[in-house]
Amino acid sequence: MLLQVGGAVPGSALELLRIASTETKIVLAITAIFSLASWFIIGLKWWQFRRLRRQGDRFFIELERTTRLQDAYHVLMRQPPSPYNRLFREGMDFYSTLRPGGLKEDAAAKVSLTPTQLEAFKMVLGKEVSAERELTAHLVPWLATIGSVSPLLGLLGTVLGVMDAFIGIATKGSGNIAAVAPGVAEALVTTVAGLAAAIPAVMAYNYFVHKVRVFASELEGFAMELVGTMAREGLI
Repeated sequence: MLLQVGGAVPGSALELLRIASTETKIVLAITAIFSLASWFIIGLKWWQFRRLRRQGDRFFIELERTTRLQDAYHVLMRQPPSPYNRLFREGMDFYSTLRPGGLKEDAAAKVSLTPTQLEAFKMVLGKEVSAERELTAHLVPWLATIGSVSPLLGLLGTVLGVMDAFIGIATKGSGNIAAVAPGVAEALVTTVAGLAAAIPAVMAYNYFVHKVRVFASELEGFAMELVGTMAREGLI
């Protein structure tokens, strides 16, 4: 229960926090940890998607400069690792296991893949797309967890604070506003803290889920384009 210092009613939020009950301080500390964790994840994912955008732009610029898939393979494999060249490498490496030396042969000497091999090739590309999507979505579900748990944690602190306030009123036998207000104010602090931690986390979660979907769609589109390019050049 919040106690008055020297009989004076606390006049600021900082004063409320300083003289808050142990239960309230524990709830506030946990909420603060959740908030810091969410902002860390937000910053990390923002940086990650910004880097992915730069990598994608560089990858497709280099890809457009080449005219043949064999040339693109040698150029793109010299780039730093990225989801795009990992997908490209995975597809080309699997093709090379099916048709050793196939990327070096002339178009007239190409032997098409069987329907089973082509289906396996598409499955390998799809598996790599899924792996990259999971890697990109790493930590994003924690934002949803923080966004849903923080308000409940704040509500828990509020309930505990109100209980303490009424127990104090019953103990002192005083029900006037001066006795009730400090306890209720303390109880509401945890609700505010919970909402402050949850709102940015929920907004960031929705934003990054959308970014992951866009990224995965871009990779899937590139995988389909790769299959089409290989078919056009007689590789499959």
